[in-house]
Amino acid sequence: MNILSIDPAAIDWARAQFALTAIYHWLFVPLTLGLAVIMGIMETCYYRTGRPFWRHAARFWQRLFGINFAMGVATGIILEFEFGTNWSNYSWFVGDIFGAPLAIEGIVAFFMESTFVAVMYFGWDKVSKGFHLASTWLTGLGATISAWWILVANAWMQHPVGCEFNPETMRNEMTSFADVAFSPFAIDKFCHTVTSAWIIGAVFVVGVSAWYLLQRREAEHELAMQSIKIGAIVGLIASILAAVTGDESAYRVAKVQPMKLAAMEALYNGGNDVSLTGIAAVNPFSQPDYENQREAPMRVAVPYGLSILATRTLHGFVPGVNDLLNGYTRPDGTIEPSAEQKMERGRMAITALAAYREAKASGNEAEATAQAAILKQHFPYFGYGYIKDRSELVPFIPINFWAFRIMVGFGTLFILFFALVLFLMRKRKASPTPFPRWLLWLAIALIPCAYIASECGWLVAEFGRQPWTIQDMLPVGASVSDIGSAAVATTFFLFLALFTAMLCVEINIMLKQIKKGPEL
Repeated sequence: MNILSIDPAAIDWARAQFALTAIYHWLFVPLTLGLAVIMGIMETCYYRTGRPFWRHAARFWQRLFGINFAMGVATGIILEFEFGTNWSNYSWFVGDIFGAPLAIEGIVAFFMESTFVAVMYFGWDKVSKGFHLASTWLTGLGATISAWWILVANAWMQHPVGCEFNPETMRNEMTSFADVAFSPFAIDKFCHTVTSAWIIGAVFVVGVSAWYLLQRREAEHELAMQSIKIGAIVGLIASILAAVTGDESAYRVAKVQPMKLAAMEALYNGGNDVSLTGIAAVNPFSQPDYENQREAPMRVAVPYGLSILATRTLHGFVPGVNDLLNGYTRPDGTIEPSAEQKMERGRMAITALAAYREAKASGNEAEATAQAAILKQHFPYFGYGYIKDRSELVPFIPINFWAFRIMVGFGTLFILFFALVLFLMRKRKASPTPFPRWLLWLAIALIPCAYIASECGWLVAEFGRQPWTIQDMLPVGASVSDIGSAAVATTFFLFLALFTAMLCVEINIMLKQIKKGPEL
C-alpha cells in the first residue's frame, strides 16, 4: 500500500463519490425505518379493532414506504460495490472483518425484507390478519436488522476491535465475531441512528397530515388527526431516546476518538473542569489557528459540561487538539505520545513489516521472529506511518463544530414540537382541528429540517474521524484503489445525475400519492 504511487486527485474523487452515494442513500433509509414503525402501529390497531379505517391508513403509509424502500435498495447496492472499485486497498486489508457484517446484512436481513415486503403488499385478503400483521412488523424488523449490520461495519471502522494483523497475509483477521458485532461503540451507534430515523418517519407523517388539515380535506381529516397523534407519540419518544443515546455516543467518542470530540467542541486546549460550548464564533469556511488560540472567540459555554459528558465526573480531564498533537499525561499517569512520536512508531511498524516479509522470503526465521516482535510492539500506531504532517490528524473543525450544533439544535426543537402537538391534542379535544395554522406550517417545514439534522449527524461521524478510514490503523490515502482520477470523476458525475433523477422521481411519485390520499 504505497500511497506515494496513488494520484492524490483520485483520493479526493473517490471520497467525493462515496460521500455522494452515502448522502443520497441516507435520504431514503431513515424514512424507511421510521415509516415501518408508524405503519406497524396502524395495522396493529386494525388487527385489534377491526375498523376498516385503520386498514386504509396502514395501506396508505405502506405505499409511501414502498416507494422509498425501492430507492434505498438501489443506492445501497451501489454503495457496497464502491468498496471494491474505489477502495480496494481497504477491502484487501480488512475484508475478512468488514465483509462479514455486510455479508450477513445481504444474506439474512435483505432476504428477510424481500420476503415479507411481498406478503405485506400483496397479501391483503390472501393471508390471515395475524400473518399479515406479522409480515408488516417483520418487514420493518428486517430493515432494522439490515441497519444493524451496516452500522456494525461502520462502528468497527470508528473503533476496530476483535481483530489481529497477520503479517503473513498482510491482512487484519477477525479473532472474535462477538467483539465486532456487539462492541459498545456499535450498540451506541445503532441505538442513536435508529431512533433518529424514527424521528424522521414521525416528522414526515405529522407534516403530511398537517398538509391535509391545511387543505381542509374532509375525506382525510380522520387520517390526518390519527396520524398526527401516532406520529407525535413516536416522535416524542424517539426524540428523547435520541438525546439519551446521543449522550452515550458522545461519551464513547471521548474515550476512543478524542480528536473527534475536540473538533466537535472546537476545544483547542483541554484540561480539567472543561465547560461545554453552546456557541462560538468559529469561521465555517476555514480551519482555525488552533495552535495559537486559547479557545474559539465569543464562546458561550456551560460550566463543567464537557467534563461531565466526556468523563462522567465534574472535574474530569478532557484533552484538546493541541494536547492530542503534543502529547499529554493522562489522569491515571500514563503518557499519551505526541503526533510525531506516533508517526515515528508507525514508520517503524511499516519498516518492520517489510523486513519481516523479506526475512521470510529468504528463509531467515530468526530475523523474521525479531521483526514480528517489533511490528507487534508498534502496530497500534501503524496507520500513523502514512501521515506526512501532524496537521493531517486534525479534522476540519468548522464542519464538525457546526454540524454537531445543528443536529443538537434541531433535536431539541423536535422534542418541544412533538410535546406541543400532544399537549394541544389533549387540551382541545372538543375542536375538530386543535392546531393553529402556524403550527401546521411548521410541521411541514420540519420535514427537510429532520433530514438536515440526520445528515449533520453523519457529517460529524465521518468528518470527525478523518484522516482515518479505520481509526489509527489505516488512513484514507492508503485505502483507495490505484486508479486514475478521470475514471472516478466520470462516474461521480454519472452517479450525481442518476441519484438526482431518482430523488426527483421519488419526490414526484410521493407527492402524487399524498395528493391522491388513501384508497377508501
